[in-house]
Amino acid sequence: MPRSSGVGPSDGSEAPARTVEPELSPEVAARARGLRTGFTTGACAAAAAKAAAIGLTTGEVPASVEITLPGGKLVRFAVENPGPLISHDVARAVVVKDAGDDPDCTHGARLTVSVRRSEEPEGQSLVTGGTGVGVVTKPGLGLPVGEAAINPVPRRMILAALAEVTAEPLVAEISVPGGEEMAARTSNERLGIIGGISILGTTGIVRPFSTAAYRASVVQQVDVAAAQGIRAMVLCTGSRSEAAARRIYPSYDPVAFVEVGDFTGIALRRCAARHMEEAAVVAMVGKITKLAAGVMMTHFHRSKVDVALLESVAIETGSPAEVISAASQTDTARHFYEACISAGSLAPLRRLCELARRNCEEHGGNALSCPVSMVDFAGEEVMASA
Repeated sequence: MPRSSGVGPSDGSEAPARTVEPELSPEVAARARGLRTGFTTGACAAAAAKAAAIGLTTGEVPASVEITLPGGKLVRFAVENPGPLISHDVARAVVVKDAGDDPDCTHGARLTVSVRRSEEPEGQSLVTGGTGVGVVTKPGLGLPVGEAAINPVPRRMILAALAEVTAEPLVAEISVPGGEEMAARTSNERLGIIGGISILGTTGIVRPFSTAAYRASVVQQVDVAAAQGIRAMVLCTGSRSEAAARRIYPSYDPVAFVEVGDFTGIALRRCAARHMEEAAVVAMVGKITKLAAGVMMTHFHRSKVDVALLESVAIETGSPAEVISAASQTDTARHFYEACISAGSLAPLRRLCELARRNCEEHGGNALSCPVSMVDFAGEEVMASA
């Protein structure tokens, strides 16, 4: 998943890479913010494939084409033709991806499709991957190992677009100039997708800051790890906590580390469903305080810090008066954390970790061991654990 470059929340936690107000659907939230939707790599590839197929059959690549998205909506795409037909047997077309107002690393990608006639005239049309499209090297993605990372829905869209032009079997090769560099900003390598981006999309439309996409990515990463026999995962809430987690668990396979953002609860349930034995949590004080209060969807707008909980753990652990006072007067977990550090009182922080661990294990149906580590705001030092 791409990293966030935005300003973090003020509650002592890390901002997940993508969030919207949870009480709104992504569509409603986008309209409320005035954000533009965009189109997936799969939709753009399908449009480019159709344009190339038209060029192959007519001798001229059109300036635009219309395709049908999975939901039935007709959408027109502008087409770039990099030049005349390569030959009478091959045509190429380019559609530039517009991700709308989503901070997508593939925004501006040039989805390039070369279409040629199949050497098997009685066969079926095929979709292959070229330069800049990743290759699947690990199981668990729902795609055969060794094949191009073109997901099933985009593949069907591309084949349908070709069929709209001709019944003749064609071979469409998808390539993305600069795709390997784009993929370096995603979780592809961790998932075992090497050499480029994935051709994605289930609806054809990119919803800005989609919580559904982030959640699906978390689930997918757990599934990939499970398919490789991983039985111990490490759930991190952001890039700094992930860096700390890699130091805490240096022997773990890279695929075991998942940046879950606000979706700790989703990740825990998925780990349990995939028969994992352990799901360690590494986070900062804000997220751990939410987990200690039993809040598994930890978006900082959705739930406020439980001041009563902070005061309770401060009193229970015999903390100094200034720590108890900070607990009762703060609106942020970070203020409480700083008071604990200033007073040299780490017992309340350990107690928060203990409570978070208990709640995480209960949320996973008591099928998982869930050690919890609280790291500092630089993601460099473990301040408490349970």
